[in-house]
Amino acid sequence: MKFIGITGGVGAGKSFILSFLEENYNAIVVRADDLAKSLMAPGSTCHEQLEAAFGDDGVFDEAHEIRPEVLAKLIYEHPARREELNAIVHPAVKEEVLRQVKVAKYAGKVDYFFLEAALLIEEHYDELCDELWYIYADESVRRERLRASRGYSDEKIDAMLASQLSEEIFREMCRVVIDNNGDEAHSMEQIRHILGPGRKDYKKEEELEQAEDSVQEAEEKNMQSQKPEDYVFGLDIGTRNVVGTVGYPTEKGFCVMAQCTMEHETRAMLDGQIHDIGRVAKTIAEVKKNLESQIGFTLTDVCIAAAGRVLRTITTRIDYEYPEETVVTGEDLNTLDLLGVDKAQAELSGGSEHEKYKFYCVGYTVMKYYLNDEPFSSLEGHKAEKISEDIIVTFLPEDVVDGLYSAVERADLHVANMTLEPIAAMNVAIPPAYRMLNIALVDVGAGTSDICLTKDGSIIAYGMIPYAGDELTEVLVQAFLVDFATAEQIKKDSVVMEEVTYKDIMGIEHTVPAEEVWKLTDPVMEKITSAVAEKIKELNGDASVAASFVVGGGGKVHGFTDTLADELNIVHERVALRGEEVMQNIDFLQQDIKKDPLLVTPIGICLNYYESKNNFIMIRFNGELMKLYDNGHMKIVDAALQAGIPTEQLFPQRGREIHYKVNGTPRMVRGLEGESAHVTMNGEEVGLNTRLEPNSTVEVEYSTVGAQAELQIQNLEEFANNYVSFTVNGQRIRCPKFVEVNGSLEPGSYIIKEGDDIETRNFYTVGQLASFMDVEVDMNHEIVVNNRSSDLNTLIYENFTIDWVVTGYGATEAIQPSDEMHEVSAEAPEEVADAEPVTEEAVTEEVATEPEDEESFEERKEEAIISEAVMKAEAAGETYNRDAFTVVDRPNTPFTVAPNLDIKTKIRLTVNGKTIEMNDKKDYIFVDVFNFIDFDVHERGHKGVLTQINGHDCGYADPLKDGDVVDIRWKD
Repeated sequence: MKFIGITGGVGAGKSFILSFLEENYNAIVVRADDLAKSLMAPGSTCHEQLEAAFGDDGVFDEAHEIRPEVLAKLIYEHPARREELNAIVHPAVKEEVLRQVKVAKYAGKVDYFFLEAALLIEEHYDELCDELWYIYADESVRRERLRASRGYSDEKIDAMLASQLSEEIFREMCRVVIDNNGDEAHSMEQIRHILGPGRKDYKKEEELEQAEDSVQEAEEKNMQSQKPEDYVFGLDIGTRNVVGTVGYPTEKGFCVMAQCTMEHETRAMLDGQIHDIGRVAKTIAEVKKNLESQIGFTLTDVCIAAAGRVLRTITTRIDYEYPEETVVTGEDLNTLDLLGVDKAQAELSGGSEHEKYKFYCVGYTVMKYYLNDEPFSSLEGHKAEKISEDIIVTFLPEDVVDGLYSAVERADLHVANMTLEPIAAMNVAIPPAYRMLNIALVDVGAGTSDICLTKDGSIIAYGMIPYAGDELTEVLVQAFLVDFATAEQIKKDSVVMEEVTYKDIMGIEHTVPAEEVWKLTDPVMEKITSAVAEKIKELNGDASVAASFVVGGGGKVHGFTDTLADELNIVHERVALRGEEVMQNIDFLQQDIKKDPLLVTPIGICLNYYESKNNFIMIRFNGELMKLYDNGHMKIVDAALQAGIPTEQLFPQRGREIHYKVNGTPRMVRGLEGESAHVTMNGEEVGLNTRLEPNSTVEVEYSTVGAQAELQIQNLEEFANNYVSFTVNGQRIRCPKFVEVNGSLEPGSYIIKEGDDIETRNFYTVGQLASFMDVEVDMNHEIVVNNRSSDLNTLIYENFTIDWVVTGYGATEAIQPSDEMHEVSAEAPEEVADAEPVTEEAVTEEVATEPEDEESFEERKEEAIISEAVMKAEAAGETYNRDAFTVVDRPNTPFTVAPNLDIKTKIRLTVNGKTIEMNDKKDYIFVDVFNFIDFDVHERGHKGVLTQINGHDCGYADPLKDGDVVDIRWKD
């Protein structure tokens, strides 16, 4: 079914067009004038209001029926009375039209619903109809028709034509123009061209009545099918009233199941701030009880909104980059929002001017999204490497939020969602399609006037001024000597009545014209509108807006919208109250509810619940009451951090680490890990990442610091094998390794300290080996190390072969490292344990140390060797005489050169490009090559020796095989 509005100037011939449509098409035709008359009849919707407004003007006869001629004369001579009449009748007509449209759509038995109204455009039916038709006729034709059919004088016709919209506006607003200048056939042909051939298929009135019953029955059935958890309960806790709304979402919008409005008994709130929590809680409890009696179940959760008192807004941009291109999900957008809120909170906290307040986030609005830095209207489902958003976040002081929460909780309710009043009003008053325009929404309550601006499809700013309806009431209190409640009623009556009757505090009754009330309130009203306009311009970059919508009871006072338009420097038509026309998708099951600006914010609070469930939760943390902004993913660790607990008290810490060096290489050993924080929620042991529950009790025992790091020398990797082995005269000899710490010899049990410089000695000199073995070497015979002639200062490493002649035991003087030995050691091979390759560079680091006093060196060496052996023996339960100490592997027969009975192997190698033959051993290692080539390892001025087998770096103990290619050269 298509809903079409028909309008046109007086005398344009609309009646003929309507009759043709009614007779030839499957359509319902409603004439607004006829509908208005029916609504003004005794017992109808408007009759009681009209009688109250016009009862003293002789408009009604003895049967309480309207005298049309008297009413027509009255409103013709007094334009203000005409406006008063329209204010009563027009909303009722619109509501009835929409009801009939709804019934017709549900019945599904007509193709078109036509509504004819002279003020179709002025009453904003363009927002409700699918399209508008303009019935056009030249002014001369219209004048002739009015003279002929109605007998109007030229003066009356002039007045009527002057009061109507211009030709340009009609054509601009209407999609279809029917030229009705010619004969009827021409007009009918135009309609057939638009709608096609007509088909006469009348629907009986009883069928529509049945359809209406079906609609009502369906709504009741839908209501019964709803479960308590499907409903949302919203409270608009205003300075003057508390409005409670219970409803549920529908396919087309929202259905209000029950609503209740109650005034505070006293001035428990001022300027949007709760002053008497107990009295406000009492009013909330009464509203709750009333609603529960209507819906039949208990209400536990409620959505609320705060007025913008001491409002702070932060506009910021937040970016989020993915590790790789990713499809954006709804969860990603939630994360982006929360990052934006956190960033705004941090920016707000950084301002010194806010130090006196603790602020809470009460709402946020995304202004614009960006996909890879390009503006985008919606990100979900797109692939992106980076997503961003401009976000405006609103904050209120702690005392404002705390007051609301306390009052609600005293009424046995839990806050399920909290938003800002202008955000809630925006959801209803300015749909997204209108937000491309630069529009201001002003929610005028009793204590505050909250402001919200839109532009380019986004909400761009929020604001507030602490002036509203109560300022007007206070003027009347003083002027008429009445209490606040009586003054409030005088203010309301002055809007709808010509005269206002009241009693002052002395009990004397007075009757004053409404104009007298206006004279008192107008100066204050002008002050309020001036402040509102100034704030709008400030938020809009020192510029006015294109239009402004006004909601809330304070905006209904006489002259508010016109004065605001003057202050904004825009035409009066562009500042208007928003009420019924923005609630077309809102259904009320209570028939006595009138859709007006007072209901915009209460319904918006309910709708906001479905759009953004951002709220606060209360918990008790280590005995302290905390209020936290709940992002839907709040964990105990988040609460702890917001409580100001350092992270080091939440997570286990290691003890102090130790830094040291081994053979010149920096090392570090970590301390032991402490114990994690012990966390309980409501008495149950949980973890820091446990989801936080509202109203829970959380106890946290802080984490501990572990013990300081501890490491003994014997646990070093370099000390894993704490012996070095040699082959002496064909027998295997094991000798303890030497370790120097800061130049002093230390045993393996030494505990490393901060800054220690450790050098491991994985070599001996021939003289030290003889001293360790307690043998006397015959110096008249050659000492051979790895088949090369050597002396007592020659360095020997793991698996080296030493051949000497022993003359006896004991009294062999240990030969201490000389300067020459230290110089040669730079080229000496490093320890090789279990055939692992060792590089020459490592040898250089470990060996190159400064020589020290021979006696102290020898004493410490011998003491370290003996002490370590004794400690190990005692740990094994054995007893040793330190003076008689001997090494288990020490040979107990004189050392002599025994004949070599091993089988010899012959191999050929290519060394530095020349072929050599080695034939004195069964197995060969790299170091054996030096016995067959001319290479002076004592040559100075080089950085080291490069050793390779078959093109690969190797160690001195790497095995050799027949055919290997060997390279040995100096590093320069």
